[in-house]
Amino acid sequence: MFAMKHRARSAAFGTALVAAMVMTAGTGTAAADPASTDVTGQALAAAINSGLRPAADGRTPQAIVDSGSGSDWRKSTASDAVGEGPEVSAYLAAFAYGLTHPDAAPPGSNRWDCKPSAEHPRPVVLLHGSWLNAYDTFAFLSPQLARAGMCVFALNFGRSGLLEGGGVGAIMPGRYGVGRIEDSSGQLAAFVDRVRAATGAEQVDIIGHSQGGTLANHYLKFEGGQGKVRELITYGATHHGTSLMGIATLGRMINNLGIDILGFYDPIVGAANIEQAVGSPFYTTLNAGGDTVPGVDYTVVGSRHDEVMNPYEMTFLHAGPGATVENITLQDGCDQDLSDHLTLMYSPRAASIALHALDPAAHPNLTCTFNPWMIGGGGGL
Repeated sequence: MFAMKHRARSAAFGTALVAAMVMTAGTGTAAADPASTDVTGQALAAAINSGLRPAADGRTPQAIVDSGSGSDWRKSTASDAVGEGPEVSAYLAAFAYGLTHPDAAPPGSNRWDCKPSAEHPRPVVLLHGSWLNAYDTFAFLSPQLARAGMCVFALNFGRSGLLEGGGVGAIMPGRYGVGRIEDSSGQLAAFVDRVRAATGAEQVDIIGHSQGGTLANHYLKFEGGQGKVRELITYGATHHGTSLMGIATLGRMINNLGIDILGFYDPIVGAANIEQAVGSPFYTTLNAGGDTVPGVDYTVVGSRHDEVMNPYEMTFLHAGPGATVENITLQDGCDQDLSDHLTLMYSPRAASIALHALDPAAHPNLTCTFNPWMIGGGGGL
C-alpha cells in the first residue's frame, strides 16, 4: 500500500511538473531560446535535490547546473562494448558487474564475424539509456536475441567527462549516455554503418531503452538513419521528454542506494539529462515534423510502474505517413509484472515482446511472469 501511494504521489508531482514545463516552454520560438535551457536545468537541479538523503558522514549532495558559454565545449565519444560479460537475470547484479567492468559487452553481442541468416537478415543494435551502459542494460536480453539466431551489436555512447559537460555522475565507472544527444546521434550513425559494412546487411533493427529510444529517433530524423532501420523497439523511451521528477528520480534512486553517482559536493547536471526534460528546445526540434519517419515499424513499450518515464504514456508515439506504431503497456494482460524503469530490460515479458516483434513466427506468444520492482529477477527472486 505504501508503495502504491508513493508511486501515486510521484506521478501526481511529475504531472504537475510536466504542466509547468509546457507552460514555461510556450511557443516553438520561445522554447528554442537558450535561456529556457538554463531554466530547465535549474528546475532539474532543484528536483534532484528535493529527494536526496544525507551520506553517512552527514553531507548531502546538491546538484547545480553549469551550461557554459556555448555548446562548443560540450563533447562526448563512443566506444564498442568489448569482452562479453556474464548473462544475468537481475538488474542489480548487472549494475554491480557493470561498475567493475564498465566496458563489458552484453553476452552474445559484438561478434563481428556474425553473418545474418535468411530468417534474421537484419542485425540488431542495442542502445542503453542515461547513466547506464550496454552491459548493465542488456545482460538479460542480448543473449536471448543471440540464441534466437540474430546478430547483436552494442556500443557505449555519450561518454563525457565533468569538464566536457557530462556532469559529475560521469566520473563513476560506466555512467554513459550523458553527452548531448545530438552528438551521440552522430556516434550511432557511424556505428550502424560499421555494422552494416561488417555484416553486409542493408538495414538494421534497433532496440533502445530510455534515452536510447530517443537517440534512435534523432538518428532516423537528422543523421541519415531513414532507410537504414526497419524496426525500432523502445522501452521506457523519453520520446516526448519526461517530467523533471522523472529525470531526477533516476539519479536519486542510484545515489540513495549508497552508490555515489552524484558525489557529495556539487554535482553538475549532464547535458543529456537537461535535454530530456519535457518542453526543452531539444524536443521542439526533434518532434517538429511528427513522431515517426516513413519505412519504420515502431514497437513502443511503457510500464505503469516506471518512476523515471513519468507519466509513462508520454513514451507512446503517433504513427505518421508510411510508418506503423504499436504502443504497448507492459501490464496489459500481465498485472504481476512490476517492472520499473531500470528493470524493464530484465522482464521476461519485455523480452518476449522484442522477440515477437523481430520474429513473430518463431515467437508467437508473450510471456507473463512476476518481475519484481527495482530488483528485476527475470521472472523470479
